[in-house]
Amino acid sequence: MNKILGLDLGTNSIGWAVVQKDEQGSYEKIINAGSRIIPMDAETMKNFNNGITQTQTSERTRLRGVRRLLERSLLRRERIHRLLNTMNYLPPHYAEKIDFVNRLGKFIGEEEPKYAYMVDEDGKFQFIFKESFNEMLKDFQDKQPELVLNNKKVPYDWTIYYLRKKALDRAISKEELGWIILQFNNKRGYYQLRGEEDETLKEGKKEEYFALKVIRVEADSSSAGKKGEVWYNVLLENGWIYRRTSKIPLDWEGKTKEFIVTTDVDENGNALKDKEGKEKRKFRAPAENDWTLLKKKTESDLVKSGKTVGTYIYDTLLSSPDQKIKGGLIRTIERKFYKSELIAILNKQKEFHPELKDKTLYNKCVEELYRSNESRRLSLSNYDFTRFITEDVIFYQRPLKSKKSLIENCSFERRYFLDPITKELAYAPIKCIAKSHPLFQEFRLWQFIKNLRIIEREKIVGDKLMFDQDVTTEFLPTQNDYVILFDWLNEHKEIDQKALLKYPAFDLKKNIDKYRWNYVENKSYPCNETRALLKTKLNKAGNIPSEFLDNDTLESLWHILYSVEDKLEIEKALTSFATKKELSEEQTVAFVEQFINIPPFKKEYGSYSAKAIKKLLQLMRMGSRWSENEIAESTKGRIQKLIDGECDESIKTRTRDKALKFNEINDFQGLPLWLASYIVYDRHSESGDVMKWETPEDIDYYLKHVFKQHGLRNPIVEVVVVETLKVVKDLWKTYGSFSEIHIELGREMKNPADKRIRMTNQNVENENTNLRIKALLAELANQKDIEGVRPYSPSQHEILKIYEEGVLNMLTKEDPDYDTISKIIAVPLKSKIVL
Repeated sequence: MNKILGLDLGTNSIGWAVVQKDEQGSYEKIINAGSRIIPMDAETMKNFNNGITQTQTSERTRLRGVRRLLERSLLRRERIHRLLNTMNYLPPHYAEKIDFVNRLGKFIGEEEPKYAYMVDEDGKFQFIFKESFNEMLKDFQDKQPELVLNNKKVPYDWTIYYLRKKALDRAISKEELGWIILQFNNKRGYYQLRGEEDETLKEGKKEEYFALKVIRVEADSSSAGKKGEVWYNVLLENGWIYRRTSKIPLDWEGKTKEFIVTTDVDENGNALKDKEGKEKRKFRAPAENDWTLLKKKTESDLVKSGKTVGTYIYDTLLSSPDQKIKGGLIRTIERKFYKSELIAILNKQKEFHPELKDKTLYNKCVEELYRSNESRRLSLSNYDFTRFITEDVIFYQRPLKSKKSLIENCSFERRYFLDPITKELAYAPIKCIAKSHPLFQEFRLWQFIKNLRIIEREKIVGDKLMFDQDVTTEFLPTQNDYVILFDWLNEHKEIDQKALLKYPAFDLKKNIDKYRWNYVENKSYPCNETRALLKTKLNKAGNIPSEFLDNDTLESLWHILYSVEDKLEIEKALTSFATKKELSEEQTVAFVEQFINIPPFKKEYGSYSAKAIKKLLQLMRMGSRWSENEIAESTKGRIQKLIDGECDESIKTRTRDKALKFNEINDFQGLPLWLASYIVYDRHSESGDVMKWETPEDIDYYLKHVFKQHGLRNPIVEVVVVETLKVVKDLWKTYGSFSEIHIELGREMKNPADKRIRMTNQNVENENTNLRIKALLAELANQKDIEGVRPYSPSQHEILKIYEEGVLNMLTKEDPDYDTISKIIAVPLKSKIVL
């Protein structure tokens, strides 16, 4: 008698049943059945079905990030306090409110004094930089005399912007310089990593900000808009034409308008063109919450002005005193603008303050901030005050954590070491290789080629007409042919069926339509993306020979581009790399110019480590790319035992059966991945570590001590897995052990996140289509010259839907009506339906 446990896993419940089977395998009875409900709110379920992964602790994580930003800002302020106090740059009223003995750099008590204001005997705040304020007032008397004459008050706080401008060419006091340094801690700018500015470019679109003068506005009577709307052609100063509709005439001539221009680009950033030869671009106004594009606008204004941030703000206040500064004139901008301004201020003030050049005072300041860190003090010994304040105190950027723990472990390889505590041999897993690594690119391409089949659609075999006949051996009869094909594909980024069948060695010419491959016909597959990208950039660099990019150079260059994320550091690394490779000065400049713009490689990883792939590749290569000398000694030993039939417990009978046809070591080349895995590791898809639970308590131990919370990175799935194990544990205790366990997954659990997103989007699109077609039928029913229209007829609904899809499928994306029809299909607007 056998007991079988059946489980039905859903997103918010787990159904179970225990059934009994007799010795003949027939079901006798259901012993018991039930379900466990998993408490889950509707919002969590909706997010999961829409493909949005949100952990239970995501809100805590967000708040923790905010808290850490504040803590780091306060820590920088405390370090600046200690630095300025050592330099004697703090005003007395401010310095006496800070603890420099026990709580270093922190304010005493809960009171936070104002740097530029001191409290007098009457308890009133007095501005301490009156002299500089009066100098600023003279500027306002010249530029804005009515502001001063009418006894309007000019804010004291504007003095900081005057001082930031003044410090660039004239002397300011020590306390005023301290005030400037403290303000730079409050707003440091956005630190942009390499590649972050190219997010839109990766999607085939490039977004840019433009402020362009309107030359002429022309009404286009040939195009009809919505009811009451007219199409206008707006000619801009750079020759572009902006088309838009409006119910009122556009009084734009001679005015400057702001635009966000989206241009369709290729992978190299070049603008794509339509059938008429015009560049494909769209215009829109900047959105209030589009901070990335507002950042570009602000930076564009700063660059055009040729001023520093402080000078730009002060001059704007002189011309427009009502201008809002924070969140208005200056929003988020890159850190380099603030950093260059502070460097210029400090370098200029060195001319007026000798202590900024005093090496003894500098060493005293470093020792104050790094009392117990001798190695750091030593590394900072060759800095000066300017570099120390900007790079170590204010604009220091903590390196991002690698989060290597999130990378999957290799199922084949481990690293063995002697445990320092137990003195026993222990092991740690090796992490999987990055997909962009040249080694993985070659590994993936050999798999693609080995699995490739050329299929002839129709072929006469004897006297019969046969369909879909495998003719791969006719095109690739020898290993040398495979190697030539590999070399050809190795230079490509990706390949599709049409491009592969045009492979010169196949010589198909006009017979391409008679053949196909065994992969999806209308899909492109990756080849060696890394090599193709780097070689393209190398060719653009000019007179650098193609032999420069050998395997070692390729891997070294990839490692730089993969690991370095800072835009300044990548330039230094590429320059150093070119120098080591003995490129000329001219070649080095061209080399760096091309490779510095390469976007960072995606942080995606394969299923095996680099160590495992190296061993497997030695058996997957073939022909001139295979070498007996490159095979690992451990693998050679296993191969020799397989050839000789020598007994070895580490080689299973299953592996011997699969390698039975190989008689010499030269036969072990061009192997498929599964066979190479058996030869090298004695397994392929089988797990290396199988955890077996003997008792219900083993499951309990696993959940408490082995299972890693949030390790699955999908909160719904993790909850379901944990609850399933608990259900099995409870049923095991109640009904004893089971001979079989059957598991059924719900549809939502089977689908990955990207597929759930597609399903949700498809449902929304279908709903819009249904609403639009119903509205269209209702409009047509009111037309007197159209008969037989039934708005709620399913058959007419389906006919219109099919007709609509057919119209869109007849057009290509280059057709001028494609975007118009797509927009009408996407949104059910009655006015556009009637048109």
